[in-house]
Parts: sequence; structure tokens; C-alpha cells
Amino acid sequence: MAKTNTQRNNEIVLDDTDHQIIEMLQIDGRMSIRDIADKIHSTPAIVRNRMQRMTDADAMRVVAVTDFKAAGYELMLAIGVEVEHRSAELVGLDLAKFDEVFSVNMTTGVHDLDILVAARNFEELAFFVHDKFPQIEGIAKLTPAITVDVLKYESGWVGKL
Repeated sequence: MAKTNTQRNNEIVLDDTDHQIIEMLQIDGRMSIRDIADKIHSTPAIVRNRMQRMTDADAMRVVAVTDFKAAGYELMLAIGVEVEHRSAELVGLDLAKFDEVFSVNMTTGVHDLDILVAARNFEELAFFVHDKFPQIEGIAKLTPAITVDVLKYESGWVGKL
């Protein structure tokens, strides 16, 4: 049975048409509303209304995604951060201010935070680790790991809504 296009408790429920629109935009985020309508056998008005409804409900965003290599970044570093004498959230917020940091996550387990850092070269990476990190109060220990190959990266992954 297909999902319905209704709302429950301010939650949007996406149906097959909504999912088809999202799939078309994942293939080409600049695809015209008319082209989407043609491909999913609908009308431009319906597609436009559906896109607006999903955007208004924060169920969908159309964004540009930059490729790391194309932007000149050769290195990606995953760093586990252990925090002491300060909240992990405050340390994470400070780390998030650095341009090199593109992801900050509070975690459970061995590390309080996991961050992802991009650098153009080892010199830039060394400057970040040795000169910028010490500026942040509360960092007890770093566990860095250089990414040698990206096997899967899906910036738009959300799963099925």
C-alpha cells in the first residue's frame, strides 16, 4: 500500500510521488520542475506544490555539495577528541568555528567528540593540529586517523522518510 500525502502531528508523510521528486533532484539538483514533472508523469504545478510543501516542512532541501578533491583538499582526518574540565558541547562548538573542521559530533564511547577535518596538504594539516588545536581549552587527548580512501560518502543520505 502506498504512503499517503497527509500530515500527522505536524509531521509530513511522503508518498511515492514525493519520493520520486526527491530522487530526481538527487540525480540533478538543478533539474527544472517541468523536466521532473515529465519524468514522473505529473504536472509542473503538482511538482512545484509538492516541493514547496516538503521544503516548508523541512523534509527536503536542495543544496550544492562540493567535492573535496575538486576543491583542492587532498587530506581528510577523522579525530577522536577526549575532553576534560569543560563540557564536550562547549569544546565542540569551539572546534566548529575552525574553517578546516566540516563535521563535529558529540558521541558515546571512547571519545567525547568525533570531528572531520579537511586539509590541502600535510603542512596545512600540521599547522591545524599543532597551532590551532592548542587554542581550545578542555582538550585532553586527540586520536587522529588520516583517511586513505573514501569508500562511501553520501552527503544527502537521510534514508526513507
